[in-house]
Amino acid sequence: MGATWDGKGVNFALFSEHAEAVELCLFDSIDATQEVKRILLPEYSDHVWHGYFPDLRPGQLYGYRVYGPWDPLNGHRFNPYKLLTDPYAKAIVRTEKWHDSLFGYQMPTPGMSPSYYIDADLVMDERDSAPYAPLCAVVDDAFMWGDDKPPKTPWHKTIIYEAHVKGLTMRHPEVPDAIRGTYAAIGSEPIIQHLLELGVTAIELLPIHHHVDDHFLVQKGLTNYWGYNTLGYFAPDLRYSSVKATPEDPIKEFKSMVRNLHAAGIEVILDVVYNHTAEGNHMGPTLCFKGIDNLAYYKHVPEQPRYYMDYTGCGNTLNISHPRVLQLVMDSLRYWVTQMHVDGFRFDLAATLGRDHHHVDRLSSFFDVIHQDPILCQTKLIAEPWDLGEGGYQVGNFPVLWTEWNGKYRDAMRSFWKSDPGTLGEMATRLSGSSDLYYEKDPHASINFITSHDGFTLEDLVSYNQKHNEANGEHNNDGENHNISWNYGVEGPTEDPK
Repeated sequence: MGATWDGKGVNFALFSEHAEAVELCLFDSIDATQEVKRILLPEYSDHVWHGYFPDLRPGQLYGYRVYGPWDPLNGHRFNPYKLLTDPYAKAIVRTEKWHDSLFGYQMPTPGMSPSYYIDADLVMDERDSAPYAPLCAVVDDAFMWGDDKPPKTPWHKTIIYEAHVKGLTMRHPEVPDAIRGTYAAIGSEPIIQHLLELGVTAIELLPIHHHVDDHFLVQKGLTNYWGYNTLGYFAPDLRYSSVKATPEDPIKEFKSMVRNLHAAGIEVILDVVYNHTAEGNHMGPTLCFKGIDNLAYYKHVPEQPRYYMDYTGCGNTLNISHPRVLQLVMDSLRYWVTQMHVDGFRFDLAATLGRDHHHVDRLSSFFDVIHQDPILCQTKLIAEPWDLGEGGYQVGNFPVLWTEWNGKYRDAMRSFWKSDPGTLGEMATRLSGSSDLYYEKDPHASINFITSHDGFTLEDLVSYNQKHNEANGEHNNDGENHNISWNYGVEGPTEDPK
């Protein structure tokens, strides 16, 4: 699957069960507003459109146009006017430039009747999105790993440091200015020494898969800083690369970061978002999956496939129960282990991945495939054991091999520390391994944490009684209200030592 360079030519392969034809679109520069050539993929096997081209080489820029029915009421949103990202692209070299043409339907304009908004997504938009859509690139996977090998720190000795590539390094005074905020900075001597001095054995990076800055955020002059809005499950986000001269540069820089961290005995864990994509709900853009095969890639409302099942709060849910979509996720995970040498994964809203149909099932196909995979079963697997759907809180219910973020540990420790009454017993239970939750597994199945990217930082916990998320322009509505914090007498920063 994807674009594969074999030393002599490039094979392109794209899954689409309901498409009628697929065009490979070739571009000659990242600034191009139109492809220089369109080629119909000549072969079709087992719902995969494919073709081999001996005259193409690494560095070739490309995208797809997919032909099929425009029938949103029945779940089909094919629109060949939209340039689409390859789900298996290993390099995405141009980010989206927001324009109404990136939407598969005719976007409402000021002055239109309010009634138009109700059915706007049913009307096909025929503007070409090529000038504004992301672009993929063919890459050569070659890299000199030397004697790199995984540290394989046992769970009971693992200390995880959650970090954001840019946030950890952008203002570090000892990191050279030219590489601050990048993969190179994470793998630099000052950051590695900082982690070693803390006793850290694994760094867990917030999403580094290529992500989209949501349209509504860009309209406000904001960005999606955390990056939980994935478009490409194989491509490291080029925004975190200090060098972008060739499509391979972000990949090589990421690999060098991993190699440096491994040499210091530090494992690399990726926070991954396989529960939803950046395309949102039925009113979202058409950038990739929605235009390739909307009905196959997403879970839809039964009897109303125009709409998406949303267990994530992000507009859609990836259809992991479809064999080809499950294959996409598994191929992505294996790629990051075998080609990029990462040591494990923290799965965002992991309960969603266990929903074969509606209910969360620890015997779902996703967990079964992970367990039997000879590569992935040896990595560190961490679940965020909840989502926003019915029955989504699954702390303590994930199968063997899996560890879990223990939200009950977090809450019990925070309550005990701020002297809430009646907390001593639960604090003791949590500190000694949460046997009430993990009686079927070892105590190390519990990832014990006090703070994470969700909610308050450690300093916030002792500085505020309530959240103050004013900066993102959502009137302090964003984020969790229940933080179990205490301001010790003054709300916010203070110079008073008492």
